[in-house]
Amino acid sequence: MIRLAIAEDHQSLIDGIKLLLKYEEGISIIGTANDGEELVELVSLKRPSIVITDIRMPKLDGIAATKKIKKLFPEIKILAFTMFDQTDAIEQMIAAGASGYILKNSPLSEVLNAIKQVANGETYYDAHIDTNSLQTKASSSKKGVLTKRQIQILRLISQGKTSREIGEELFIGTLTVSTHRKNMIQILGLKGTGELMRYALEKKYEF
Repeated sequence: MIRLAIAEDHQSLIDGIKLLLKYEEGISIIGTANDGEELVELVSLKRPSIVITDIRMPKLDGIAATKKIKKLFPEIKILAFTMFDQTDAIEQMIAAGASGYILKNSPLSEVLNAIKQVANGETYYDAHIDTNSLQTKASSSKKGVLTKRQIQILRLISQGKTSREIGEELFIGTLTVSTHRKNMIQILGLKGTGELMRYALEKKYEF
């Protein structure tokens, strides 16, 4: 069971996420917060497995709150959910310990995909984020290490399958596959989709 806490100073967004997840099996919302200090207190009391947090919040911003949470409870995973797509904000959030970053203009269904991916121990970057420009300690420390899901996708890429075909085979959204592609390009230090295809073909018999 994924125990989820949500921190957001706009109650309407919290309500939207709660409505999305209301009937989702395997996810339980254990509490919500409207500012960073309230979030840290909530996490300390109820120990969620995943936290969704905005960056700009009253009293304590999402970056500072993430640092505090990860210091106290390193096993808790953090997913940023914000309007800020600037590289600096993303790098600070990832460096603070976040496992994922999703933009508020994304469909709420993508929030669900991000939650599940982060819960599985993977990272998640919104498809609209240029992951090639990120230079955080967190990303460089994971350089060259792919998750099980990414290896699955890489195997299918080597078979010449499109993102839509991969999504259908793995029962995930096409946008999620595209996000995985971008993340793999960053992790492997490649320069684009062409290099990813070549890498997949070179590693085809090692999967």
